[in-house]
Amino acid sequence: MKREDVQVLRAIQKNTELAIRAVDTVIDKVYDDDLVLQLSRQSLKYSQLRSEAMDKLLSARVEPVRVSVLEELRIAGNLHKDTLLNTSTSHIAELAIRECNGKISKMYQLLHKNENAGKETTDMAKNLMEIEEANIRQLQKFL
Repeated sequence: MKREDVQVLRAIQKNTELAIRAVDTVIDKVYDDDLVLQLSRQSLKYSQLRSEAMDKLLSARVEPVRVSVLEELRIAGNLHKDTLLNTSTSHIAELAIRECNGKISKMYQLLHKNENAGKETTDMAKNLMEIEEANIRQLQKFL
């Protein structure tokens, strides 16, 4: 497996894992059943893509990324801070949209930096971006 493929797969794995943690952190604060359902669907898609990236890394005998406890705490802390005074459906949807946009930008940058990554790896990264774009479209309904 090429270095570029490893970099992209690890980024996919890390981004999806952090996204799952973010959903887990904020979902208890959501009072709109439709938004809870949407966030749960997102988490499931992230989980499937994370598993796919990890499977490819492990089959190539490459160790997957380990998300640090500090990074998890930073994300959870920021979400708790951002929802401390406002847990409205529209505010949580806005926060989720912001996160989706950030992941899309990071993936574009990563693909540009690792342009020699294989087609299968590139397709997985594009799949993550498509998932994020679909999430944004769904979350805009809650604004």
